[in-house]
This record gives sequence, C-alpha cells and structure tokens, in this order.
Amino acid sequence: MTNLRDIRLACIGAGNMAEALVKGLLRAGLSPAQVTVTDVRHERLDYFRSAYGVQAAPDNRAAAKAADVILLAVKPQQMNDVLAELAGATERALFVSIAAGIPTARIERALGAPARVVRVMPNTPALVGAGISALCGGAHAAAADLALAEVLLQAVGQTVRVDEALMDAVTAVSGSGPAYIFRVMEAMEAAAVQHGLPQETARSLVLATVAGAGQLAQSSRRAPSELREQVTSKGGTTEAALKVLNERDIAGAFSDAIAAAVRRARELAG
Repeated sequence: MTNLRDIRLACIGAGNMAEALVKGLLRAGLSPAQVTVTDVRHERLDYFRSAYGVQAAPDNRAAAKAADVILLAVKPQQMNDVLAELAGATERALFVSIAAGIPTARIERALGAPARVVRVMPNTPALVGAGISALCGGAHAAAADLALAEVLLQAVGQTVRVDEALMDAVTAVSGSGPAYIFRVMEAMEAAAVQHGLPQETARSLVLATVAGAGQLAQSSRRAPSELREQVTSKGGTTEAALKVLNERDIAGAFSDAIAAAVRRARELAG
C-alpha cells in the first residue's frame, strides 16, 4: 500500500513535527477525511480542525483502531504511557515513530504483539517541505513497510535509510542540526549589529547568506571544504575570519556538541 489515497492515518500527538507531516501529506494528496490527529491539548485539536479540516480527538486508542498507519509523534518522555494505551488496539497497522532515541525493540515490547515498526528521525525543515528523514525498520517491518514510510516522509522532503545502530548519530546530526545552524545565524546577526548594521539589514544578509550557501552546496558536486576554499582568498577577509574560527576550534566544538547529543539520545532509549 503505497498510494496515499488508500491510507488512513492516525497521528498521535499534535506538535510541530506532526503538523509538518500532516500539512505535507495533505499537500501530497491525502484528504483531510483520511487523517485523525490526537492530543491531550484541546486547543491543538481545535487548531488542526480549523487549519486542516482533519478529524481531531483526544482518544488515542480509538484513532489507532481505525488506522492503517499510526504516527507516534509524542515526546520520548511520553512514549511509555502512549504505548501502554495503544497495546492491543490493532494488529494490522504500521507504527511509524518519530520520537528521538526510542528504539524499535522498545516499541515492539510495549505493544505486546509482533508489531510492524519503522523508526524515523525527521527534522524541522519539514515544515517548509525541505526536511530530511532517516528511516530504519524494526524486527517485524517488511520491505513494503519501509517503502510506505518513505512515501509518507517524502511528502515533506528527502529520505535516507540507515541501520538502527546509527539512528542516534542521525538524531545528533540532522535531527538537532537545524538548531546548530540557527545558533550560528544568531551569532552572525549579533556580530553584524555590533558592527553598525541595522537589525533588519543584518537579518536579511544572514538569512540570504545561509540559504544561498545551502543551495550552492546542494547543487554543487564539490565538497564543503572545496566550496570554502573558493571563497577564501589568500590574505583576504575570509581567511582572517576563518583563522579566528579555527583558533577557537570550531571543529572540536561541533564534534563535542554532536557527541553530547548522541549521549542524550542513548539516555532517552531508557
């Protein structure tokens, strides 16, 4: 089943990533009547009804019973309670989890049946259709299940498949990665203002620079190191700036940051 018109989706959780996926799937051809969103926050359910026309209710188990695909879009800390509620609700649906750090084996055990589980790590650029999601299958997930999960996630960007042992690294790199870029953007904007640029102009320059650099890197066959060298004239301004970044060990800082994110993902596995 890889035709969106054949899928009934239950989205357990109504956060930002759930919204990105629902929005992308509706844009890709899923009808609002095929989607049920659940959450404990009634204001989020009201928002999903008004913004997207989908069904929205607080009953996770009822939504799961009627679904072909159950998207687990809750925080890792909420997963145990949600899985206990869903255990035994259905034996035919595919479970797709986007919770950071939660291994497929833990979900399978909690559901208590040979559940078909695909674990996914998306990222927030999915909100504008520019995400990238890494996928891996659990013990009972078939090739068709991974293919279906890819169809769903490709509605909001690119997909790659990885071994589950690598999912914590994926979480640290692409799942958390947008925040690293936003932090760099914050720092660049603040420095621009410090040197006299108006706030609005500084932000426009930073936004366009980051977006353009990403687009150039995506379209080029050259490694980021080569693209950096293209901008770096000997004795020029870029070389002077990069010397400071290298002296502050920017590579080491990123290495330590990603290592910390990997450790936290492993802690969330419980």
